[in-house]
Amino acid sequence: MAAREYKNSRVAENREQIEQHVREILRLIGEDVDREGLLDTPARVTRMYEEIFAGYDADVREVLGVTFDEKHEELVIIKDIMYFSQCEHHMAPFFGKIHVGYVPSGKVAGLSKFARLVDAVTRRLQVQERITSELADILEDVLKPHGVMVVVEGEHMCMCARGVKKYGSKTVTSAVRGTFARDAAQRAEFLSLLRQD
Repeated sequence: MAAREYKNSRVAENREQIEQHVREILRLIGEDVDREGLLDTPARVTRMYEEIFAGYDADVREVLGVTFDEKHEELVIIKDIMYFSQCEHHMAPFFGKIHVGYVPSGKVAGLSKFARLVDAVTRRLQVQERITSELADILEDVLKPHGVMVVVEGEHMCMCARGVKKYGSKTVTSAVRGTFARDAAQRAEFLSLLRQD
């Protein structure tokens, strides 16, 4: 996660069991688990799980860290925060960009904290809809802004690589809180600024 890399401690504690299960899955799908290319795969998968499921060890409300008193009460946008997650239905990856807008009510967070929050929420088994709502709820709870809007774009391998196999399709979800829910002009301003490069 950004400057400080987190790991899933449960994976580390259960490393041996996870490696055994990965080996068994490989065997059950018809692989020769003793061939050279697969000898280290169970350990590699376990190390990967430590990283991609690091969000389970994060206290998402504390990720924002220290907030600062600031009189700025105009729209703040942090856009194009890249994320990577795992679909809880198929354990297949999905990834994309997250855009956050908020109108402070006297309290702001450091900009890097938004990227850390995205990592904490997305690095677990997830669905895009929950990520969107959870981010909005956390920001509303911690920063107490006048309004929050979160837009999440995602490309889902469970839709591209299997099933209907619709490559390149994207899912877009949004959550609005406070003034964004009541003020169409403010929502429109946020969305128009997202389109600018």
